[in-house]
Amino acid sequence: MQTIREFTRKTKRGNILKIVREHYLRIDLGCGSDICHRCQQDEDGVQLMSDRMNRSTLFDFPHYVVLDTNVVLHQIDVLEEDALRNVIVLSTVLQEVKHCSSVIYKRFHEVVQHKPRGFFVFVNEHHKDTYVERQPGESANDRNDRAIRFATSWYDGHILDVQQSAVKKSKGKQLTRVVLITDDIDNKEKAEKEGILAATAEEYIKSLVDYPMLIDKYARKDIEKDRETDPLFPMHLSMNEIIEGVRNQRLLQGAFQASRENYLEGSVNVEGYENPILIQGRDSLNRAVDGDLVAIELLPESKWSAPSEIVLEEADTIDVGEGETDEEPAEDVLADAALKASASGEKRPTAKVVGIIRRKRRQYCGILQPAQLPGGTKHIFIPADRKIPRVRIETRQADKLQNQRIIVAIDTWPRSSRYPHGHFVRALGALGDVETENEVILLEHDVPHSKFSEEVLSFLPQMPWTITPEDYAARVDLRDLDICSVDPPGCTDIDDALHCRDLPNGNLEVGVHIADVSHFIRPGNALDKEAASRGTTVYLVGKRIDMVPDLLSSNLCSLRGGVERFAFSCIWEMDHEANVISKKFHKSVIKSKSAMTYEMAQIIIDDKTQNHNIAKSLRNLNKLAKILKKRRMDNGALVLASPEIRFQVDSETHEPLEVEAKQLRDTNSMVEEFMLLANVTVAEHIAQEFPECAMLRRHPRPPLSNFEPLIKAARHQNFEICCDSGLEFSKSLDTCVKPDNPYFNTMIRILATRCMMQALYFISGTLQKDQFEHYGLAAPIYTHFTSPIRRYSDIIVHRLLAASIGADSTYAALLDKNANAELCHNLNYRHKMAQYAGRASVALNTHLFFKGKVQDEEGYILFVRKNALQILIPKFGLEGTIYLNALKDDQKKSNNGVVFTFNEEDYTQRCGDIIFHAFDPVTVRLSLDSSNIQHEKLVFQLVKPYIKGFSIEIDDNAAGGGGAAASAAAIKSNDVEMTPIAPPQKKIKKSKQNKNNK
Repeated sequence: MQTIREFTRKTKRGNILKIVREHYLRIDLGCGSDICHRCQQDEDGVQLMSDRMNRSTLFDFPHYVVLDTNVVLHQIDVLEEDALRNVIVLSTVLQEVKHCSSVIYKRFHEVVQHKPRGFFVFVNEHHKDTYVERQPGESANDRNDRAIRFATSWYDGHILDVQQSAVKKSKGKQLTRVVLITDDIDNKEKAEKEGILAATAEEYIKSLVDYPMLIDKYARKDIEKDRETDPLFPMHLSMNEIIEGVRNQRLLQGAFQASRENYLEGSVNVEGYENPILIQGRDSLNRAVDGDLVAIELLPESKWSAPSEIVLEEADTIDVGEGETDEEPAEDVLADAALKASASGEKRPTAKVVGIIRRKRRQYCGILQPAQLPGGTKHIFIPADRKIPRVRIETRQADKLQNQRIIVAIDTWPRSSRYPHGHFVRALGALGDVETENEVILLEHDVPHSKFSEEVLSFLPQMPWTITPEDYAARVDLRDLDICSVDPPGCTDIDDALHCRDLPNGNLEVGVHIADVSHFIRPGNALDKEAASRGTTVYLVGKRIDMVPDLLSSNLCSLRGGVERFAFSCIWEMDHEANVISKKFHKSVIKSKSAMTYEMAQIIIDDKTQNHNIAKSLRNLNKLAKILKKRRMDNGALVLASPEIRFQVDSETHEPLEVEAKQLRDTNSMVEEFMLLANVTVAEHIAQEFPECAMLRRHPRPPLSNFEPLIKAARHQNFEICCDSGLEFSKSLDTCVKPDNPYFNTMIRILATRCMMQALYFISGTLQKDQFEHYGLAAPIYTHFTSPIRRYSDIIVHRLLAASIGADSTYAALLDKNANAELCHNLNYRHKMAQYAGRASVALNTHLFFKGKVQDEEGYILFVRKNALQILIPKFGLEGTIYLNALKDDQKKSNNGVVFTFNEEDYTQRCGDIIFHAFDPVTVRLSLDSSNIQHEKLVFQLVKPYIKGFSIEIDDNAAGGGGAAASAAAIKSNDVEMTPIAPPQKKIKKSKQNKNNK
């Protein structure tokens, strides 16, 4: 059957356009029930089975369930549980869910695909008996609600009719009915008037006999109706008011980022403003949660503030139980006052949140703080991430969930509540268990880590895989070249290799050969979409979360020694002064002669008795690399520092055994220089060939205000830092040397790293050329080409490069500037989260290593804060905080009456005759504080200089110490091109960790 819809639409130019749409209705669509023998069931077969009915006290007879759209959108955590069976999913609902939330749609789609659950998709929009036309004046939402009721009514009548026609066969047997589950009160009332069996989701979930705890997962949206009395927060503007305010520029919008150091402070990045706009205080934050898209209103300039100089954390425990009042606790008032009093330095545009445009819907890991009253069901959830506020939940499983890591989702945040309201999702495992804690790290940093789906795996090559004659014909054969790879020990995802050979004209041919991952991952398929979503490989201590399946990352795309592999080669002709004479790119077949570690390659270079081709190649590469590096330094490239320490992990228990410093050799720099050269060379080429849609990477020049703490700290040590240009800055850092402190220059460079901006992916057509610069590398243009196994950006760059040389064809999405700009946003986010996850993993292993240990170590003051000293321990690469004053800023007293005075001019703290400056040496005691099981922390206590009543008495048993820990996590690394400097170390065991970013 065919129906025709005609309607008119006004175009942007004012023209009237008549639109005619044909809609086809079918008579052969089955109902999916095993009761029915009338319908022609489709190829998926029967899904609604009589032997798996839900048992409900509300409907104590066999029944199928129809869900409306809001139930799917809001109760997805309930639906993912293996509880509800025999569910009819209408195509109207599926389309509405897809339109409202792609994330929920994907999760629901996976539920529907799980056939044993009995979720049957009924295409009501194309069934001749269930399709309804939209009536004049009827909204799309009202029409869809009516379509859902109409389909439910038809289904119920259809199933009853089938059963009643066979009543003699089923004498005494209860008839199966169809029930509509809806949280729309108006829709429920209309359904009941129309004779449809209906219930709210809460009513139905509570009624399920076999799943009494399922109600814990119910997301309560009715709490949005705030109590009229005693609101704690300002009212949010309506969406219409926000839209109008943004349009007339009275309001601004952007993503809210909560501070990691101060729970009452955050910022919003707004287009057109150089620095993020500051948000300070509980009222101004106005229920914004990290990651929300918010509307903000700028405060008058007289009320602008500066970021606070204190480290402020929410109290570890609070009294919350049944009948709790929401009065603002005394510590909040105190914290708010301290935050404002500590704001010093250059004032920034400051604003307040006036509305939430879109919540960042995600789940949070943490633990439960039980109710104070025995048997209570209302509890406070404490997130693992201090940036996230505590959450109120109701659960009847509190006793069972004690000492468990759990996951909670936020539902709403009423004005009358100090904390948002949410619901329990699931338990992860026991607190302190390594696997559980690693799972928490991945979830908290939004790292996709589920197993690759069957659909994704279906696009992998069939094994055994071989190179065909057609492949050889289409590529340049480089198997005879003496190509080798140089990587960290234990590296299995080898994505780059090198060669260097003499040319007849006296010059050198140098080649960088990169794994041709784009050959195996074709645009638009499930494997490509999954890699684009993951964005990057994530490295935890002893664990790697691959961007692509292992068959590619550790096998077919890994440039192992002695096996033939596809590569994308960048070849230069260079003279002996590292000047590039010419360059070329081609897809190739290579056969690496050797897969070496940095140490192995260094031994070959240093051993003058070895004169085979690989040795000659390495020596020439090393010589050219030194010239290239000097040239970069002379151009103003920065050598920044981060103490890189790695753990050696027990293969069975996954507990840290040894701490290993990353030893840097000439071969590290050798590989790095040629990777940088390849990235710059490819960037120049694709930007020329595709000026509007090349994927590049930039590192913005920091504003001068970023350098202020570094300049003041260096000045106190009688060194002047000049930041007028990258070259002047680089030269200034080189001069900061103290013969009596070999670690001083490293600390200066660590401080310099903190001044940097984050490096970002972008599309060339979205920015002016003067914004392409990579400040840290002093490169006018840059991209990522050399690691396609573990970075999706490199796959896109490979595709652009291949299209430019005719080795592959373009496709629409590759040249879509706007779509790829969105892709860059995801890649930047994934890259940042991967960094944070790696640091959190190191912090976790630090805590595991220090359990039961107390030891005194030499350190240096890295930062002087208004209420704290941040200390760096070179031996371990650890950074920690020594808190000085309580929050009562007017008294500035610690518990023992010791007074510290902060000097804002030179960033110093004074206590009597003792003055603390940045870079001053100190002795600290390290120990693990496990009193707060949610937030175990490594405690730093001052030993020397000795301050009576504040410092710790020297304990001979704690001095020195046989343990160690690592915390590259403590050092902010803005980009992989920032060269790390390892601290002075004694000879230690070799690392067996996987390869890190170059």
